[in-house]
Amino acid sequence: MEMVKKITIDPITRLEGHGKIEIFLDDKGDVSNAYLQIPELRGFEKFCEGRLAEEMPRITPKICGVCPTTHHMASGKALDDLFNVDPPPAAKKIRELINSAFMTEDHTLHFFFLGGPDFIVGPQAPAGERNILGVIQKVGLEAGKKVIDIRKKLRNIIIKQGGRVIHPVCNLPGGVSKGVTKEDREEYIHIGKEAVEFAKFCLQAFSDIVLKNKDYVDIIVGDIYKHKTYYMGLVDENNKVNFYDGDIRVVDPEGSEFVKFKPRDYLKVIEEHVEPWSYIKFPYLKDVGWKGFVDGKDSGVYRVAPLARLNASDGMATPLAQKEYEKMYEVLGGKPAHNTLAYHWARLVELLYAAERLLELAQDEEILDPNIRNIPTEEPDEGIGVVEAPRGTLYHHYKTDKRGLITDVNLIVATVNNAAAICMSVEKAAKGLIKGGEVSDGLLNMVEMAFRAYDPCMACATHSLPGAMPLEVTIRDPKGKIIKKITR
Repeated sequence: MEMVKKITIDPITRLEGHGKIEIFLDDKGDVSNAYLQIPELRGFEKFCEGRLAEEMPRITPKICGVCPTTHHMASGKALDDLFNVDPPPAAKKIRELINSAFMTEDHTLHFFFLGGPDFIVGPQAPAGERNILGVIQKVGLEAGKKVIDIRKKLRNIIIKQGGRVIHPVCNLPGGVSKGVTKEDREEYIHIGKEAVEFAKFCLQAFSDIVLKNKDYVDIIVGDIYKHKTYYMGLVDENNKVNFYDGDIRVVDPEGSEFVKFKPRDYLKVIEEHVEPWSYIKFPYLKDVGWKGFVDGKDSGVYRVAPLARLNASDGMATPLAQKEYEKMYEVLGGKPAHNTLAYHWARLVELLYAAERLLELAQDEEILDPNIRNIPTEEPDEGIGVVEAPRGTLYHHYKTDKRGLITDVNLIVATVNNAAAICMSVEKAAKGLIKGGEVSDGLLNMVEMAFRAYDPCMACATHSLPGAMPLEVTIRDPKGKIIKKITR
């Protein structure tokens, strides 16, 4: 019997966008290499050129149907910077309120629908059970109703204040288009309180189902899903996690601050590497350099998103989330934690923080202030806006002519920051799990778990170099055998 030389997982599942994994085996049936390929192209940077700058908050959310809210927020902030106008305090709080509702809702989506089935149902459970229905069977129908109910209520906040939930339209240069009424505020306070209780329920479920299961804990802390990298995230003036505003902080693999910079200085810190086999680019720290797909202090690879944000910070800015943050690091053996599967736990800590922050903002009297916009008066030139998306640090950078027509756009989208680390995680998991040619559906799912922890959004702003999208046509006979490949 001839040994399989290559395993293809196509498509990979439970993520936003499209991707495939190619695993190459050696003569012993062990993994010699594994690649995560992103075969889709989104050309947003190019076709935004020539558009009016103020259209950008309505164009760029369409990069993604899963996280349009954070694209809208980054774009709004980029326009504030572009027109050199500072929104009134109430406008900033309304934006952060919408963003907090979104972060709470999106982290819930990932835990129960995308990442959770691997833990709640089981990493090697039958594929037909590793889904939301399998999760509900484990946690109970009432819990399933809770998930649907809280997501609906949080999305209603985005609809009321953002205009619509899929592609919000509220951000304008210098502010927002709609204030908060007293009636709406009372509703938001009520939803905020429910969201905090729901986040506590999620953390308790994680504790009961995952942390009390030794096999799961061994997988989380084991070496197969571990990389020592740099970590990046937005922090406030106290170095606490903040999703909407602040400076960008990077810590090294030992947890020491490597650099802290303003959004406008991001190009001094980040460079992007390209590979011919994927449309996604691979950012790295300029001052360390690109050393390939390797981890350690000498490699410029860094990570973003929940675990990275917690690693890059000195804690959470809300009390309940801070307690959970401390508990997580106590169990994981201190900071920084390099365990990729701990992203799921960190995501739940952030879920609680986002819910607490939503409630704080809703209870803030200033959010009712009718002064919600400062009209721009200056000539536009260049603007940079940065927020934290669920999937990591999101950069929007626009240049215009004197009329405000876009001449150049650069987007470093959240998942793109993690692109190199995701490839490394997939390869390491494949090498650690597949031995002697022994392959099963459960093992391949555990390879997929390596990327799923990052909650990747592969559709967002993938790139092509030198600019033409190659076309590959595969011709097969009726039995599936490849007869010919034609490549442009």
